[in-house]
Amino acid sequence: MAAPTATFLTAYKGYFRNMLGWDELDRLWTVLRQQSDKQWYVYAVGETPPGQPAGEGQLETFLTEIDTLLKREHEEDYCGIVYVDQPDDPQFIKIYDPHNLGSVCGQGFGPPPLPGWILSTLPPENLEEAFPQPGNRRRWWQKLFG
Repeated sequence: MAAPTATFLTAYKGYFRNMLGWDELDRLWTVLRQQSDKQWYVYAVGETPPGQPAGEGQLETFLTEIDTLLKREHEEDYCGIVYVDQPDDPQFIKIYDPHNLGSVCGQGFGPPPLPGWILSTLPPENLEEAFPQPGNRRRWWQKLFG
């Protein structure tokens, strides 16, 4: 068996394109549904990374539910919170939680927040361990006066 050519963390740090419009997101979901030969890992960041790809029914349920959630809870007339490596042949998709956006582009204070969910053709690794997020205000306060 050949060694994998890319690791999950390498792919995670790669180049991504923003699905700015809801129509772009709809096209992305259509591409995923048409590529039934791919095995997708569905990873809810903060949970234990899945050890096996989602079944076809599980992927369809996830796509339907996440689409509904994003369109209901992201109170903008544009998407802008889903990023994909290759829109026409995706291998890695980051989906940010509408209620935990922070500075997704990294132009704020500290590192950008982790995505809420990831779809990947590579077995996921624990992102919270790989990229520790800043502590809460209490930790900030302790650093200031500790």
